[in-house]
Amino acid sequence: MEGHVVLGFALPFGLALAAAASATALGKVVSAAMEAMARQPEAAAKIQTGMVIGCAFIEALTIYALVTVFILQGRVH
Repeated sequence: MEGHVVLGFALPFGLALAAAASATALGKVVSAAMEAMARQPEAAAKIQTGMVIGCAFIEALTIYALVTVFILQGRVH
């Protein structure tokens, strides 16, 4: 029974941690891309493409954390 209680507390905490880390990373990525585009407007298309791909990978990690919570949620009684 104790493992279920720990899992019940760990799942939302882990998801919150993943969401906060994702938000921080996305903010840094977008900020750096905007600064790079301001410095080199001629390279804006390449920078934007890299930014979008990077943001997709960051979001994928958060979605994996959410899916993991849904999977493990069935083990908490």
